[in-house]
Parts: sequence; structure tokens; C-alpha cells
Amino acid sequence: MFAPAIYAQRRARLQASGLSGLLLFVGNVDSPMNYRDNTLPFVQDSSFRYFFGLNEPGLAGLIDADSGKATLFGNDPDVADIVWTGPLPSLAERAAKVALDSSRAYGELAQALAEARAAGRAVHYLAPYRGETLIEMGRLLDVHPAKVKDGFSPALTRAVVALREIKGAEEIAEMEAALGVTHAMHIAAMQNAKPGVIEYQVVGIMEGIMRRHDWQLAYPSIFSRRGEVLHNHHHDNVLQQGDLILNDTGCSSGQGYASDITRTFPVGGKFSTRQRELYDIALDMQLSAIDAIKPGVKYQDIHKLAAQVMVERMAELGFFKGDAHAVVESGAYAIAFPHGLGHQIGMDVHDMEALGEDLVGYGDGAERSGLFGLGYLRLGKTLKAGMALTVEPGIYFIPALINAWEKEGRHSQYINYAKFREYADFGGIRIEDNVLVTETGSRVLGEPIPKTVEEVEAVMAV
Repeated sequence: MFAPAIYAQRRARLQASGLSGLLLFVGNVDSPMNYRDNTLPFVQDSSFRYFFGLNEPGLAGLIDADSGKATLFGNDPDVADIVWTGPLPSLAERAAKVALDSSRAYGELAQALAEARAAGRAVHYLAPYRGETLIEMGRLLDVHPAKVKDGFSPALTRAVVALREIKGAEEIAEMEAALGVTHAMHIAAMQNAKPGVIEYQVVGIMEGIMRRHDWQLAYPSIFSRRGEVLHNHHHDNVLQQGDLILNDTGCSSGQGYASDITRTFPVGGKFSTRQRELYDIALDMQLSAIDAIKPGVKYQDIHKLAAQVMVERMAELGFFKGDAHAVVESGAYAIAFPHGLGHQIGMDVHDMEALGEDLVGYGDGAERSGLFGLGYLRLGKTLKAGMALTVEPGIYFIPALINAWEKEGRHSQYINYAKFREYADFGGIRIEDNVLVTETGSRVLGEPIPKTVEEVEAVMAV
């Protein structure tokens, strides 16, 4: 955990955001893997952890927005618990670790909420995203679980997003700690991806590096010679000389902060001519986007900038035709770049998106596009100093997409389908870094991970 004062400061800032009533944060519980006592690795609800710090199941926090009083609800360990787990701190001792002097038995929470509602006070809560939490919130608020999401508080959501999206120095340090381990994982992947190796063998090497720190993956690894499959979680291909590998892998630090890094590299350590041509375009897309990041700029516009760089450069190779700006505005570019440029990152790899993707990623005059491709952009709003985000442009050749668009003649005035068909077996390229928005521009977080052609080939030659 961070210093107790940090959690007190976070709760005080939330309490000062102008809300009235009670602010309820229900932590996560263990999730059974195949029976009650054999559980999946525990991951705490990130908003509860942000304000209350404790990374263990069975807890809830309540903040009185009018008085500022905050209370931790949970249970003291009994002898039966201690038999299985060994000595455990009391609830009051756990509360003190996060600067709380008020703690109550978890069984008293429903009554506290009922008394507040009977007195006409509002109970604000964030939209639940887990079935267990929906059921528990229904019990606590005396409503059917199906009605719980209807009553979430947009005002509390906006206040939480406004606080959590501006990262403190302690948070950036945690993210860079995660990136330090991620750096080692990606270098190991490059150096072990050799002809005849099975993808899961490389994934195992990466995860071993992470597990030596007793950490978890921030998300299931994407490591595949089929990089055109955007969320490819299968790892059963045998690597062949010349395959282009897309490796999207990150981990969560000890305090629960995520990294999210993608690198693309050739099995055998040398890019072919056509791989290098397109790889350099993807890298130019990323570097141009990073250079454009600064406070006051909409990320939606930076996405379009990256798309325009791609169209201009790929047009030189014969893939696109016509005015590059028109190609981007029409959405035709998405045949090769069908996802968003990036998203916020922090305690969640897609930071806070459980609270509602549009509430987190849009607003301030930015609206989600209805266009294929641009509509998948998770972050479109105006950037502020202190935000942390991913920059992850890509170029993909997806046969099903190419065939479907060509069959219907979509954007035929802009797309050279014959050229795209020549690359149907190419795969995909994505290059991703985690970036902090500074007062004057941006900073790529963490130790640089090789990403130019020369850097990648050099580290693979070791």
C-alpha cells in the first residue's frame, strides 16, 4: 500500500467534489475456480482500492459526503479463519493502514444504508460489473439485482473519473515499476521466438519472469504469428522462419498498476523488405501520435492524425488512392487500422472502463463516432496533464474484412483491393507504449523497449 495519508487525501478530494449523501464502494470477493475454496487469483475492485487501499476480499467502504467521515466495513478474523490462514490483523488495524479511524462489522452495512435512505439521503454508487457484486448490492440496497445498474450514480462516476485519471507521482512510479518487468518480458520473447518453438513456450518464459515478482498479468497475453486477429489469445502455433510475431503483453505491479506494451518482430531476427516497409509506417504512425500529445488536444484528433500518416505512406505503396484526408474522414482507412489508437491506463489496463466507456473516454465536446474503426476508439476526449494512456496504432491484413468490403464495393474509390489481396497472408503489426501527458507535451513511460527495425534486429541477434 501507499502511505496512509495518500488514501486520506483521495477521500478528501472526493468528498469535496460537491456530492451530498453517502458514497458506497463495495470491494470484490473471491471468485471460485471450480468450487468455493479453490479460487481464481484475487483482483480488488480498483475504485475501492484507490480510495481504501486494501487488497483483500469481503470489504466495503462508505464515505459521508456531507461530514467527510469514512468507515471501513468488514469482519474481524475468528479462530476458524486463523486455522487456515495464520494470524490476521483486526479490522481496526487494517483500517488504520489507510488512515481510517472508523470501522464496523460488515453485517451492519445494510442497516446503515437503510437508515440513510429512510432519512431521505442519497446513496451514490458506481455501476457494478461483476455478478457477485450485483447480487450483493441488491441485498444491501433492498432492490432486485436486475435493477441495481439502473440506480448507479453518474455524478459519482464523473467525480471518480476526474480524480483517478490524473495520476499522482506514486502512481507513475508504480506504472514504471510494472514497465521495468514488462521490458524484461518483451526482450525475452524476442530472444526466444525461434523457428520450431511453440508460441506457448515463449509465453511461459514471459510469465515466469513476471511470477518471480509474485505479480499477475494485467490481461491475457496476445502472442501470435496471427497478428491480424486483434485479440488472439491462442498460443498453439509452431513458429516458422520469417513469421511476423505480434506480442501484446503487460503485467500488474504490486500496488495493482498495469503496463500494456506491444511489439512486433520477425522469427529469425530479420525483417523482410515488405515487412520492414509496413513496420516503418506503423512506427511513424506511433511516433507522430506521441509527438502530438499535449494538454488541450482531443485524442480523437490524434487518432485521425495517425490514420492519415498511415494512408499517406501506404498510398505510396499502392494500397490507397485519392486525397488522404478524405480517406480518413470516410473511414476507408479502417480496412487496415480497424481499432482505436489507445485508452487510458492505470489500475486497470483499460483504466476505469468498468464505470462506463463513454463516461470515461468521452465528453468535453468529444462524441463517439459511428464509423467502423473510429467507433472503437475508447478515448476521444481532450487530454489533460497527468493522464496516462496507450498509443498503439497498427496495420493489419484481415482477409475476411478485405473480402467483405470488396464484395460490397465499400470505399472502392479510395481502396486498391487488388493490392490488399496481395498481402492477405501478411498478418498484422502493432506498436504500443504507455505515455504520460505532461504540462507541455508527453513522456513515454519506462525504460525504452526496442522498437525500431535496427533495435529489434540487434536485440534478437544476441
